[in-house]
Amino acid sequence: MSHLPQRKENKCLNCGTEVIGRYCHVCGQENLEPKESFWHLITHFFYDFTHFDGKFFSTLKYLIIKPGFVSSEYIKGRRASYLHPIRMYVFTSAFFFIIFFWIFTIGKIDLSQPHLQGKDSVAWLNARQLALQNADNHEDSMEIMDVINKVKAGMRIDSARQPSKGGVRFTDDDTAHYSSIAEYDSVQKSLPEKDRDSWLRKKIRKREIVLTEQYRGDRNAFWRDILKNFIHQFPKLFFISLPIFAFILKLLYIRRRNFYYADHTIFSIHLYIFSFILFLVLIAIMNLHEVIDTQIWNWISLFLWLYWLYYIFRAMRNFYKQGLLKTIVKYIILSFLAFFTILILFGAFFTYSVLET
Repeated sequence: MSHLPQRKENKCLNCGTEVIGRYCHVCGQENLEPKESFWHLITHFFYDFTHFDGKFFSTLKYLIIKPGFVSSEYIKGRRASYLHPIRMYVFTSAFFFIIFFWIFTIGKIDLSQPHLQGKDSVAWLNARQLALQNADNHEDSMEIMDVINKVKAGMRIDSARQPSKGGVRFTDDDTAHYSSIAEYDSVQKSLPEKDRDSWLRKKIRKREIVLTEQYRGDRNAFWRDILKNFIHQFPKLFFISLPIFAFILKLLYIRRRNFYYADHTIFSIHLYIFSFILFLVLIAIMNLHEVIDTQIWNWISLFLWLYWLYYIFRAMRNFYKQGLLKTIVKYIILSFLAFFTILILFGAFFTYSVLET
């Protein structure tokens, strides 16, 4: 309730209805003097903030210690004591992704070919063996090994200085020799109809040519931008996955006609909110592990991951009020479907990131 004085006139400034009492019975606006001081603006801000803060932490407390409880309270109509699910989702997801983008940044990516692995390693071993066979004594062996190590170190330095070239490719075909799309189209027209690329392959190869020209063949810069773009798609990915997750729940509990799709959505929102909070704690533990190197952080992280899996099961049991066996079966089905849904969305958003780069 505002501390501004009530107007003497009884006509609502918002809808024009005759007001009886302090609030308009049509639109709900308080019948107060419209002029307010700067001090009132400040006090009103702190009131709204503390009101939000109080509801947020009380809701969060029950969300953590009582899986499914807040969702049950909401669909029963007991909502005054808890923060609205959508408002809480917006706040927690925004806070989570601010921290996530601050912590996880894409640095330098090195896609250069390693020189001392696989066949190259075998070649170096053979060369070293042949060189050492010509050594007459221990001093000669030491000198030969010193020269070999210097040559290998020099090759590593030269490789690190050179950016990874060769063009951007999504297929095994060599498209780097095409200098432009016009050249590629010209080559395609010269080929017999049966030997030409399909519609999809044409799209892919033309995209490769454009990106190769854009990045001048620097694959490191290309993949760095791809990953940056992809990571910044995560808020959209989670937001889109939420109604899909709720739809899966709707299918699993389709015989429970007292639960509407909106009820499944509320339940899903609260699960996502809890997940964001848990992931924030895991990020904090990961950073603490870098400062204080001890195995206790690994055990705490493992416990939190296991609790997250248990939390979802317990929330389903408490919210939908079904037996243990039915809940276990539906929990397993939900886990598989949600996992494959996330995989498909990851693939779709990664493809979108490539096309938008």
